[in-house]
Amino acid sequence: MSQEESCGQQPPLLRWPPCLAAAGHWPLLPPPPTETPFVGAAACCPAPRLRMDVLETSKSLDEELYSRQLYVLGLPAMQRLQEAKVLLSGLRGLGAEVAKNLVLMGVGSLTLHDPHPTCWSDLAAQFFLSEQDLGKSRAEASLELVAKLNGAVRVCVHTGDITEDLLLGFQVVVLTASDLEEQLKVGTLCHKHGVCFLVADTQGLVGQLFCDFGENFTVQDPTEAEPLTAAIQHISQGSPGTLTLRKEAENHQFQDGDLVTFSGIEGMVELNSCAPRPIRVQEDGTLEIGDTTNFSCYWRGGVVTEVKRPKTVNHKPLDAALLQPRVVTPSAQEVHRAHCLHQAFRALHTFQHLTGHPPKPWDPADADRVVRLAQDLAPLRRTDGEPFEEPLDEALVRTFALSSAGDLSPMAAMLGAVAAQEVLKAVCRKFMPLDQWLYFDALECLPEDGEALPNPEDCSPRGCRYDGQIAVFGAGFQEKLSGQHYLLVGAGAIGCELLKGFALVGLGAGRSGGVTVADMDHVERSNLSRQFLFRLQDVYRPKAEVAAEATHRLNSDLQMTPLTYPLDPTTEYLYGDNFFSRVDGVVAALDTFEARHYVATRCIHYLKPLLEAGTQGTQGSASVFIPHVTEGYSTLATASEDISYPVCTVRHFPTKVEHTLQWAQDEFEGLFHLSAETINRHQRTLTSLADTEGPQMLTLLQVVLGVLRERPQTWQDCVVWALGQWQLCFHYSIKQLLRRFPPDKVLKDGRFFWSGSKLCPQPLEFDSSQDVHFLYVLAAANLYAQMHGLPGSRDQPALREMLKLLPLPDSQHLASIFPSDLVSAELGPEQVQRLHEVWSVGPPLQPLRFEKDDDSNFHVDFVAAAASLRAQNYGIPPASRAQSKQIVGQIIPAIATTTAAVAGLVGLELYKVVGKPRPLPLRAFRHSRLHLAENYFSRWIPGAPDVKTFQDLKWTCWDRWKVPAEQPERTLKSLLAYLQEQYGLKVKMLLQDTALLYSVRWSSEKQAQRLPLRVTELVWQVAGWVPEPGQRVLVLELSCEGEDDNTAFPPVHYEL
Repeated sequence: MSQEESCGQQPPLLRWPPCLAAAGHWPLLPPPPTETPFVGAAACCPAPRLRMDVLETSKSLDEELYSRQLYVLGLPAMQRLQEAKVLLSGLRGLGAEVAKNLVLMGVGSLTLHDPHPTCWSDLAAQFFLSEQDLGKSRAEASLELVAKLNGAVRVCVHTGDITEDLLLGFQVVVLTASDLEEQLKVGTLCHKHGVCFLVADTQGLVGQLFCDFGENFTVQDPTEAEPLTAAIQHISQGSPGTLTLRKEAENHQFQDGDLVTFSGIEGMVELNSCAPRPIRVQEDGTLEIGDTTNFSCYWRGGVVTEVKRPKTVNHKPLDAALLQPRVVTPSAQEVHRAHCLHQAFRALHTFQHLTGHPPKPWDPADADRVVRLAQDLAPLRRTDGEPFEEPLDEALVRTFALSSAGDLSPMAAMLGAVAAQEVLKAVCRKFMPLDQWLYFDALECLPEDGEALPNPEDCSPRGCRYDGQIAVFGAGFQEKLSGQHYLLVGAGAIGCELLKGFALVGLGAGRSGGVTVADMDHVERSNLSRQFLFRLQDVYRPKAEVAAEATHRLNSDLQMTPLTYPLDPTTEYLYGDNFFSRVDGVVAALDTFEARHYVATRCIHYLKPLLEAGTQGTQGSASVFIPHVTEGYSTLATASEDISYPVCTVRHFPTKVEHTLQWAQDEFEGLFHLSAETINRHQRTLTSLADTEGPQMLTLLQVVLGVLRERPQTWQDCVVWALGQWQLCFHYSIKQLLRRFPPDKVLKDGRFFWSGSKLCPQPLEFDSSQDVHFLYVLAAANLYAQMHGLPGSRDQPALREMLKLLPLPDSQHLASIFPSDLVSAELGPEQVQRLHEVWSVGPPLQPLRFEKDDDSNFHVDFVAAAASLRAQNYGIPPASRAQSKQIVGQIIPAIATTTAAVAGLVGLELYKVVGKPRPLPLRAFRHSRLHLAENYFSRWIPGAPDVKTFQDLKWTCWDRWKVPAEQPERTLKSLLAYLQEQYGLKVKMLLQDTALLYSVRWSSEKQAQRLPLRVTELVWQVAGWVPEPGQRVLVLELSCEGEDDNTAFPPVHYEL
């Protein structure tokens, strides 16, 4: 894979959710396993010469630990992953990345193989090794740290040769840092025995990945997307029958030939149990579903759901694929480049076989020999056996050979992520595997035509940890890196990967350099499957501090400064002019667009390069923004982060599952948080409810008391309340709504009231044998008990027996307690007095704050069950518990592979920001997008900054109009005169933030008062502004005569 060369052109942007994981969560769990010390134990691998250092662990799936990953893979795939056995041979930088990703993601067992001794050049990309490991076996030296990443994974070392018998014990074998002879031998044996086989390699700034999953490999779940589902409006009887979807599903994505099933249909019930049916999509969006002539008449409700179909993959063995390569590229134009790199790797293997060593760094003679060897190779052939008629790109092969001696952390991170994802595809049978070769290069990091190339002396080994990097960029470049001072905002999953990369490349490792990491969050247990620098003992500690300590352990020369304050408008006194004057660049790994946008505005203000990355599941992005060179940051999302729905829709007329979840979340907030806070406040202040609370709150407090006459005293009281609440919400209130708006109600224009987007609800009848009914009562009763400081119960059989004995409150009973309209009706004086008597005495209540990540607290259980029952009332397809938790908790699916990949892509752009000659060339930089599940990889040159004009003035988002300081300080009048003289601007209005400093429309008296004032005096009088310590600039905004509505002038930087 290489870049798309057309400047500013890019593929369609991925649509991102309200939050991005900076990384980047289910039923009740057993207590989490404690971290097991590294001990000798039984071997996890089927080899006679295994070293017996194995981490023994429990095999039960830890759903809290893998919560975000479960949203990517799903439970069946995770269970298959947990049983998988993988052999990884080669523990240089690339192998370390593969091992790290697999262990974090929870592979069942991982066997490491690499008897080669650790050398200096390994340390540039291998983060499990240190100077103390020089001369030791790479695999054995890495074992303990690999195992400590995840106590649930068995990790061991194989010290012998890779034999046919050994391979039979594994589902997947991965070779890295291997010669072609070994690749062919192992690949042939794996193909013979049906073992999935991968080859991964990086040489300098070029990477190679090959997959052979054998013949007739079945992919059970080819895509990352959930099966399509939509609510049904109507189904006709006929041949074919026509299915009409509800209005909100009109823009569906069903396609001709899709198989679908049906559920929840009333009337035409025959469809509910039928086998999957193929559909045909009509121009009007309706679906033809086959013959329905003899079926019952459709009445209402129902859901149509796509059936995902398995796909079969056929891969060639390595010996055949070498000569007839199938390559994955972002476009057909990239195939030739991939073929040339394919031949370059073959020639490199031949060179090493003939000479016994790789090409020396930037040695012209060795590079020319690699080119000649590539020229001598037989041409590659198409799948039909015909040769490709394409010339060898000799310049590309020569550049590859010159820089191939290096081992670079960002390249290892990128290729290691993709390789680990392919291992997941092999063992989980989820997502389509690569077919069959991938080539990735970042040769644009090297000097371009006309620039001085590194010389062999500058790139020769120094006997230091950066030798692998010096071999590509030279010692002078290493000095530049070490003197940089960078700010990393966000120490989540991506932030941890970036810090690891900074330690390996030596960013800020010199006396004048350093890295500041800012993050206000604390480590959570669910972070540990992706956030590489954190361990179990770090849970609840500040992320910034833990990450800084762990990064310093990776490279003790790195100067780390942790800050636990957010970077936002409230902390500009900390992150101000003095702070940013010491920063060379900013890297952002944030999880909201609001935070990312703010950091981007700070970088524009201070003219600092910004590198940023984000992920969602197996999709990722990495972007670079350079002052005066690239376009500025603009949010990639069009949707608002905080989606809100009309109150009447949520309360009475829901049409989709999000409405039911919002209703359920509002129920939780009202019943268990807001009510408790209100009652506690009145107990503290000894005030009357009737005097201070409105009718809605009084009604809520009546609901919180429910069918009880007094505050609950026992667990059974809580169950009685929960059962009454079930009956109130899902039976009584629905009957009351239908009494106001009967199903056959007709409007004045002749339309039925319950038509269009208004779904006519149906009351439910409580049945404790139905799981959702039962789980609602279980969760609601436990939450009610928690709020009242009473012991709850998880004894489900006992609760089922109790429910058999408790009578259901009937409608007459409920009507005597609750008003007919729970939203707007007022309680009578006697009811209010009764509420006051009940809630004014007794101990304080415990307000419950919704917490999504504790699966033992019943919070998600309540919301999921309540939303599901609400959906049943209205015939809406319900969400599963996992889906409910994801939507309500705004959880972003996340996985270690995507995180590592985007961090590697950011690292490549960092090379350019630091190393490229000034002025920085736009053509060197790349924005990137990837989708590991879909084998989509694309990089393109950013657009240049948009140039705006006004009269003779031109500017971009990176420009500002400077007003130099004077002594004595300028007055408002002299400032306006300076702007007119310097820029030809007749100012109409001048503002500092939202404070109006000047307006041409002011009266002459007011102008006479303001114009003589010093600018800082004026700002203090109008806005109460006081300069922060070290503040050097006051930012002003203006509008001028002659501007149109679309003119946005640069900020005025008034120097202090």
